[in-house]
Amino acid sequence: MNRGGNRTKITGALLFASFGLISLTISGCSGVVSSSAEAAVQSPALIELAPPATPVPSTLPPVTTLAPPTTLPPLEPIVVAVPPMEIPLVAVGHADGIETARVQQRLLELGFWLQSTKGDYGVTTSQAVMAFQKYAGLDPNSNVDEATAAALTGATTRAHGTANQGTLIEVDKDRQLLFVIQEANTVWTINVSTGSGVPFKERDKNEWGKWVQGDAITPDGIFVINRQVEKGWRTGDLGDIYRPKYFNMGIGLHGAYKIPNYPASHGCVRMSTPAMDFIWSADLAPMGMKIWVHSTPPAA
Repeated sequence: MNRGGNRTKITGALLFASFGLISLTISGCSGVVSSSAEAAVQSPALIELAPPATPVPSTLPPVTTLAPPTTLPPLEPIVVAVPPMEIPLVAVGHADGIETARVQQRLLELGFWLQSTKGDYGVTTSQAVMAFQKYAGLDPNSNVDEATAAALTGATTRAHGTANQGTLIEVDKDRQLLFVIQEANTVWTINVSTGSGVPFKERDKNEWGKWVQGDAITPDGIFVINRQVEKGWRTGDLGDIYRPKYFNMGIGLHGAYKIPNYPASHGCVRMSTPAMDFIWSADLAPMGMKIWVHSTPPAA
């Protein structure tokens, strides 16, 4: 009787161990159990060792012909039509006045952010003109010359980025432009300057005797804003930056006094200080916002 009882206990233990092993394996593959603490409160899995027998059909099922898969066209960026102007714009250069106010209003209609339409040719107007010139493939001299006035007059669409879905900040390094995308719509286009690509070695502005060196590159990729400084200027290792929003370690969006028409930063994405204030006040780049940085891959 003892041998029979022991054999029964051993068999039951083996079955229990087998059931437990199968249950844990299935839970792990399905992602149900993620920790030992979570596993302790899971209901025991019900496992059938063999499925019920199914009679073999005597006739084969009819052959089903599948329709060819439908290939949907790729999503395209949303393009908003804008009518050309009836009264042509005047080449105002950098002058103030009524004609400059018309230029400012036109830039806003085309999606290029600036601060005022009162006719004062200030920093944000200069930056918006440069952004339009970059977008239109003109000489980005921030001067409303004949070619720029004609292009502004005849434009038929608002500026738009490459992104075709979602809400994000797109940084186009080829054109040196930043696009604010909301639900695939480009709501604003802002002039920027990204990494120069020129190796540097400079004294650390925060720690005496220390040197900082790098390649001045703004890396391509998709990132998220994970750190920011809201109030005023911050002294970084390589100089003062205005209200930064970081997305790739020490690389971020920030305001600066100098935004040339070419890549000039140590790696950050520079824009004018009023533009950075606008980004903050309109909450266009909150914490967690995606940042897509891209450029044309180099030729093989």
